[in-house]
Amino acid sequence: MTKLLQQSNRYSAVAIALHWLIAACFIGLLTVGFIMTHLEDDTLSLKFTLYQWHKSFGVTLLLLTLVRIMWRLTNVPPPPLNEGWQANASLVAHGLLYVLTLLIPLAGWAMVSASPWNIPTVLYGVIPWPHLPYLPDLADKQSAEAVLKLTHKTLAYFAASLAVLHGAAAFRHHFLLKDKTLMRMIPPRKGPTS
Repeated sequence: MTKLLQQSNRYSAVAIALHWLIAACFIGLLTVGFIMTHLEDDTLSLKFTLYQWHKSFGVTLLLLTLVRIMWRLTNVPPPPLNEGWQANASLVAHGLLYVLTLLIPLAGWAMVSASPWNIPTVLYGVIPWPHLPYLPDLADKQSAEAVLKLTHKTLAYFAASLAVLHGAAAFRHHFLLKDKTLMRMIPPRKGPTS
């Protein structure tokens, strides 16, 4: 299987699925995060629901990223189509995206764990999710929550900017350079035109 992946110029079906699931989850997190933090206080019920969904998607993003990293470490991706600075920039950008999709949910989880409100997390309204150890017992939970909130938000904005650059680079490869970079991450079509 590994030899097949080395010889293939496309990413595996698992890598493609994980890429797009993580992308969808990340876009959903940004959207829900933006909406919930800009709601008025007279919509507390909706705000609470959106926070729970945001936390559910955050944990899902964390777990999907861990699976993707394990997959990446045990399966050889196709070789890069470019060399030099483009290959190096791609390597750095992908590495940063992996790190950020781990750090952002962890910062959010830590923030919720340190919150003076002590609101439990119930994933998708079904699965109770624990707080991180030590943080619920902090003496100055409000200050810790504020620092973690700023960290979570700053990392999210940085990741969103990097994701936009990532997408722009993929479109540049497809439309300007006319290479197969983007098509390697698109699921193959079935049928006579494949």
